[in-house]
Amino acid sequence: MGNKNKTISFRVNEDAFKALQDIAEERDISLSAVFRDYVDLLVEHDGQVEVVPESELASRKSDAGDEPTYPPTVEVPKSFVREHERLELEAEHLREQLEEHKSYVSELRSRLEGEEDEVLLLDDLDEDDEQYPLR
Repeated sequence: MGNKNKTISFRVNEDAFKALQDIAEERDISLSAVFRDYVDLLVEHDGQVEVVPESELASRKSDAGDEPTYPPTVEVPKSFVREHERLELEAEHLREQLEEHKSYVSELRSRLEGEEDEVLLLDDLDEDDEQYPLR
């Protein structure tokens, strides 16, 4: 199943619409792209997005440095990152095993075509040149 685009529509007053058009012109993008950017940002940060004018952004600097305090940042322990990488590798290995299993099942099905009444012994399969390990 592919990722299908959906349409969202809503109404804004004329002043807000003109302001949005100005933002789009200033960024040299379409009005739809302004909304797509905002929605992408909103989804990326799990709804934790606040639209702040640039003039107010400077007053929101954190005491620790020049980074803005919003959106909040989270430190992720290295053990979490390593566990995530390990799980990705394991998932990849399982996908490879699944593909091997699918090809083995396809091979068995192709052998059974036309031999509906014949019994296929597992010992006979071991004698073939192609080996499909069972895991």
